[in-house]
Amino acid sequence: MKADKIRELAAAEMDLKLHDTTSLVWKTRFQGATGQTEGLGKIRGMKRDIARMKTIQRERELTKDGK
Repeated sequence: MKADKIRELAAAEMDLKLHDTTSLVWKTRFQGATGQTEGLGKIRGMKRDIARMKTIQRERELTKDGK
């Protein structure tokens, strides 16, 4: 997901998306450990999406506080 699309999300939507993506990374890693999946390359993209979401959340916090 691109940063522009993430910035368009409301705070509640972003929190939900962040939670869903985090749980999906965990599930995919677990499946990879048990040999049930071959899509481990997707984890890298999901982790980058998580980082983007957290960065945008932090930007919003800082602008809200006036720093």
